[in-house]
Amino acid sequence: MTRAERDGWVVVTVTGEMDLVSSPAVRQQVHDAVADGRRSVVLDLTEVRFCDSSGVGVLIGARRLMRSCAGRLRIVLPAGGPAADEGAHVNRVLAALGVRRLFEVYPDLAAATDDSAQPLSA
Repeated sequence: MTRAERDGWVVVTVTGEMDLVSSPAVRQQVHDAVADGRRSVVLDLTEVRFCDSSGVGVLIGARRLMRSCAGRLRIVLPAGGPAADEGAHVNRVLAALGVRRLFEVYPDLAAATDDSAQPLSA
């Protein structure tokens, strides 16, 4: 997992798995960004190949936190093509649970950090 700045957004890039072991670190990154006074966060989940209920819980918690501080949360999940193979799992999990519509999802990092870009439809 990495944290970077891009066009005024804090970008947390998650790779591998979002599960019981790794999810607390993702949660901490979002909390740290808010504690640092940041209100615009992108979670890049392009390279996440597995997400369980604890990962989904972290995403919902991050959404709740950002909304409570009048912040913005965007998620990067590829819509198709070769890069979608890994991120597509998260998309399927969120859709299966009926929570995909709760998130502003973008196909790539460039779109997610562009204030004029529109999110993908649920």
